[in-house]
Amino acid sequence: MTVASERRPLFMVKRKKRSGVLRPNRSLSGDIFIWCMLAVFGFFFAFPLIFAINNAFKPLNELFLFPPRLFVINPTLNNLQDLFIIMSRSWVTFSRYIFNTVFITAVGTVGHLMVASMGAYAVSKYEFPGSKFFFNLVIITLMFSGFVTAIPNFLILSSLGWIDTYWAVIIPHFAFPMGFFLMKQFIDTVPQSLIESAKIDGAKEWTIYTRIVIPLIKPAMLTGMIFSVQALWNNPQANLIYTEQLKTLPFALQQIVGSPHTPNIARAGVGAAVTMVMMVVPITLFIVAQSNILRTMANSGIKE
Repeated sequence: MTVASERRPLFMVKRKKRSGVLRPNRSLSGDIFIWCMLAVFGFFFAFPLIFAINNAFKPLNELFLFPPRLFVINPTLNNLQDLFIIMSRSWVTFSRYIFNTVFITAVGTVGHLMVASMGAYAVSKYEFPGSKFFFNLVIITLMFSGFVTAIPNFLILSSLGWIDTYWAVIIPHFAFPMGFFLMKQFIDTVPQSLIESAKIDGAKEWTIYTRIVIPLIKPAMLTGMIFSVQALWNNPQANLIYTEQLKTLPFALQQIVGSPHTPNIARAGVGAAVTMVMMVVPITLFIVAQSNILRTMANSGIKE
């Protein structure tokens, strides 16, 4: 008989004798089939990204081919050059749009991670009246689109006098429900004995939160950061900010391309370049952070 903690899944029963590395109990044909399936699904997931990048370097005659081609035949940099020429002629400098977007994204993401992690820690590890109701309320908000809450959000921000300021975008994002949900679910896996032992050693709540909880929920915070940056970076915020000097880069780039109802055919190449430029930051952030998503294990070395 083996102890429950020493049991192994059936597909991991083979063990290499000398190195101690677990070997999956599968045949070579099974491994090849799994890799082929992963390659097929990986291609379907990467298809929109590959198509958008190739479109940014296509001349106009290739953009309007039917059926469209995935890869560019005669690559050109004219689309990117036209984009920078148009932005350089704007009466608000291109660097101003970039600063507005970076400032809103950075402050909103940092504030969201702090508020969400502190709230998730309190709801997860402390029993207080209404804690379960509050968490269920957060789950319910995940079902509502931003278009549903746009009018109430505008009325509240207008009464506070925050319309046409950075804070109209930053402060509401602190309550982004997805990040709170992810962190609460991850903090639930943090052993209660670890927190209790820290209290016995004399650690205060802030010390426990900053030195124990935050390092253990690093994967959840990185995931929340990716969602937060995507939500803020790609949002033009046209209904909350009206002053041109405060507008974000997505709004400025959308004005160059034209609205979906009246697209500018002559700037189709510029539109393809805009799509690629707006994808650079979220994709780069994901590539940098994805290696750390599953690195931290909350209950390593501790058994309840």
